[in-house]
Amino acid sequence: MRCINKHALCGLLTAALLAVSGCGNKAAEIKNPYPVYSTAVTDSLIAASGEGSNVLSYFATNLCVGGLENTGLENTDEQVCEGAGLFNTATHEIPYAKNIYEQLYPASTTKILTCYLALQYGNLDDVVTVSQDAANMASDSSVCGLKAGDQITLRDLLYGLMMRSGNDAAVAIAEYISGDTDTFAGLMNTTAASLGATGSHFVNPNGLPDDNHYTTVYDLYLIFNAAIQNETFLEILKTTDYTANYTDAAGTPVSQEWTSTNKYLAGTETAPDGITVLGGKTGTTGEAGYCLVLLSQNASGQNLISIVLKADCRDNLYLLMNEMLRQYGN
Repeated sequence: MRCINKHALCGLLTAALLAVSGCGNKAAEIKNPYPVYSTAVTDSLIAASGEGSNVLSYFATNLCVGGLENTGLENTDEQVCEGAGLFNTATHEIPYAKNIYEQLYPASTTKILTCYLALQYGNLDDVVTVSQDAANMASDSSVCGLKAGDQITLRDLLYGLMMRSGNDAAVAIAEYISGDTDTFAGLMNTTAASLGATGSHFVNPNGLPDDNHYTTVYDLYLIFNAAIQNETFLEILKTTDYTANYTDAAGTPVSQEWTSTNKYLAGTETAPDGITVLGGKTGTTGEAGYCLVLLSQNASGQNLISIVLKADCRDNLYLLMNEMLRQYGN
């Protein structure tokens, strides 16, 4: 599948495809479809083409846009997951697609959007006081081990968010940016819609299960594609080990060592020949299954975004990811 650049059909097709997606009891109708033509959100990208003020800038000009059909499944063990896709950001092609518009639970891949918003609206050197709500995450969930009253920089919180997948870090970030998690969720939804991710709805910054918290493979591609334009996001995404130094409520120094939950970065999974994994975000809950959003480069230096949602186990998640990259990445 390939996007036809500079053509109105790209924007129209995006809205049409998202409008027919849906799962469970979630309404498939898109109440506020994204405009085909340039809006205030995309004005900064408009027509430095020199062709005059009458030139229209289409939302999907530089995006991968595909049809409703699945593609490439015959060459992979696609049955191990509910949704998956591979997006070549250089060619705008989608050579692999399984249910990319189906609404699914994202688990901690939600934190990609949380990190993106923190980088848009926060100051990395600001010191954040961890609230009781942020510290009060279930002990069996993924946390950084933050305590109420801890004084920690936004920079350290973002590394804990993306590397350790800290649910506590996510809440602390949301409260720092918006004052509370509900207001932050509103910002998440507004931002997602501005990126064209109209098949998504978020109610928290960390991806803990909720019937009204969902996204699609294609929407995650749109969100992740926007996030990787930020150099700091890329730096965090690529990091394998990080030391966070902060103080607790009593002013006592605290130091923590965090490692990536991504098996490629951890060195416990090997990418196919010709593929260089740059980084990614994992996510796992009982409802969402095993999820991974990955950024790689092929032998030609082209960036690839590959996504698997709701795999039935961790081994099969990486099995399918490697099959997608091996068959369709180069």
